[in-house]
Amino acid sequence: MKASTKAIRFLESLKIPEGPKAGDPLKLAPFQKKFVKGALADGINVAVLSIGRGNAKTALSAGIALGAVMGKWDAQPRREILIAARTRDQARIAFDFVVGFIQSLDDDEQKQFKIRRSPRLEIEYEADGGGHFIRAIAADGKTALGSAPTLVLMDERGHWQADQGDALEHALLSGLGKRSGRALIISTSAADDSHPFSVWLDEDTPGVYRQEHRPAPGLPADDLESLKEANPGAIAGIGSSLDWLQGQARRAIARGGSTLTSFRLYNRNERVSGETRDVLLTVDEWLACEVAEPPERRGQVVIGIDLGGSASMTAAAFYWPETGRLEALGTFPSKPNLMDRGANDGVQGRYVEMNDRGELSTLGDQTVPIAPWLTKVMAHVEGEAVAAIVTDRYKQSELGEAIDKAGIRVPVIWRGFGFKDGGEDCERFRRAAFDGKVLTCPSLLLRSAFADAITLRDPANNLKLAKARSTGRIDAASATVIAVAEGARMMGRPTKRGGRIAWA
Repeated sequence: MKASTKAIRFLESLKIPEGPKAGDPLKLAPFQKKFVKGALADGINVAVLSIGRGNAKTALSAGIALGAVMGKWDAQPRREILIAARTRDQARIAFDFVVGFIQSLDDDEQKQFKIRRSPRLEIEYEADGGGHFIRAIAADGKTALGSAPTLVLMDERGHWQADQGDALEHALLSGLGKRSGRALIISTSAADDSHPFSVWLDEDTPGVYRQEHRPAPGLPADDLESLKEANPGAIAGIGSSLDWLQGQARRAIARGGSTLTSFRLYNRNERVSGETRDVLLTVDEWLACEVAEPPERRGQVVIGIDLGGSASMTAAAFYWPETGRLEALGTFPSKPNLMDRGANDGVQGRYVEMNDRGELSTLGDQTVPIAPWLTKVMAHVEGEAVAAIVTDRYKQSELGEAIDKAGIRVPVIWRGFGFKDGGEDCERFRRAAFDGKVLTCPSLLLRSAFADAITLRDPANNLKLAKARSTGRIDAASATVIAVAEGARMMGRPTKRGGRIAWA
């Protein structure tokens, strides 16, 4: 009999330990059976599950941990199962599920367990030769060194602290190799594609089973079909009902801000930042700027420029304040190539996809040559009336020389990215976005840039644009902010009504 078949039979012999259906026999939903079959298939050593909050993913993995320590499908001597979470209290949730499942076993079977809560959370199974343990540990790599587990449960991996979480994951996976163990990595979605949990889901790796319940981006938060996709347990009577989820979605839409982004992250299982710190625009606020058919090019165009170096991107944003149309282009040096650069920046194939969409290109060798790049930028709006080029004064000398070399004859406006100029530009950009005066076709380049763009505040409450992560590329967002802000200033200036009167 297959290990997965044994596991499913064992799990369905247990009783639900808590909730409205406590005491009822456990019945696995189709998505749960699918995960058990995939996780325990031959040749699989890591199984990854991403699903919305409240779909019993922790309870499912806790049941698998109990069956593993009892040797229901793995008869190795001295079996060791580790439950790892961000904190000890988080690990206690899965630990308590195991304890609850033990209480649904026969009395004779229950006597084989010893449950200890101090000095650490530990369950010992004394049957079958004894020496079998389930231990709960926090996300500190040092706690896992020297272990040789047969099964590891990593609970809510998408929300572990970066350094400690990575150290613990490496320690656990290296220990699994000693005994041909398996790892179950479960969580709601991480905040972005660069997180290790997202990488597990996105990379097709031998020996890794992946199951992700994540709807397409850009849908309304209360869209019923996508809520079903992120919460398959709701259809099977597990966790929150669909009516409750839709009600919470509408409440989140009404409140907006961090309430809405948190709902998208945890209940819709989308990869959006759940941070409550200042973001330049939330994901929903930016998606409101994306339209299927942007307005026409009409009137003067403002060009925002953000020069990069060898590692960062060089970007240009084109904004027509009369209609609100926005376009953006990004450029990297050709070395390293876009695939390697994406791996270094933790976004995998995103840069290649941008290139395929015509939003990102390469120019030059180790750095982007500024004068040829400016020529390319001006060619993008050939025939248009350019009101001004707006750029950061930090590289004023370098850019000024390149403008002269390229033979460009348009006004140049120098802005700072500090609190003085940055505060005004960020607020003008936000106001224009909220008023529906920034409209662009769906752009992966801009969506990625604004996902990494946050704002810092000084004691006087002035804003300054910053990156959410060190490898984030917000150059396109920076260029957009200064272009839109200058466009807003242009539209705010009074128009002249004829010439002056000369008195004799």
